[in-house]
Parts: sequence; structure tokens; C-alpha cells
Amino acid sequence: MAGTVESTKPGTLESIKHWPKATKDYFNELRAEMRRVTWPNAQQVRATTAVVILTVFAFGAFFQIVDSILNHTIARISEVLAK
Repeated sequence: MAGTVESTKPGTLESIKHWPKATKDYFNELRAEMRRVTWPNAQQVRATTAVVILTVFAFGAFFQIVDSILNHTIARISEVLAK
């Protein structure tokens, strides 16, 4: 057949043979990358955790207020339209 293209992809068995080496390489690279990570100390973790918790409560309060205002507004509109 004219114009046949040969596949350059390795066969399934060939790719399976490379899994152990690829897996080992992956974990070696992962270990090396984790050594380069700058980990926060306990004080930094506590401080950022406190900021996150306070922010969550602030947003919760904000959305509660907005929800109350919208609920009241919609209730008033419904009363006016029902008359």
C-alpha cells in the first residue's frame, strides 16, 4: 500500500519494561525537589492559620448580612406584588 507510515511508538511490552526505571527516576526527582522546599516554621504556620480562620469568619459574617438584606428585600417586594 502506498503512503504507509511506520509507527515509531514502542510496543506495550517495551513500555512496560521501562516502568520500573521511570518510577525510580520519578521518586528520586521527587525526593530531590522536596529537599529544595523551604518549609515554614511552627510560628508561621500558626500565624497563617489564624489569618485563614479569621478571614473565613469575616466572609461568613459578610455573606450572612448580605443574605439577610436580600431576604428582607425580596420579602418586601413579594408583599407589595401580592396586594
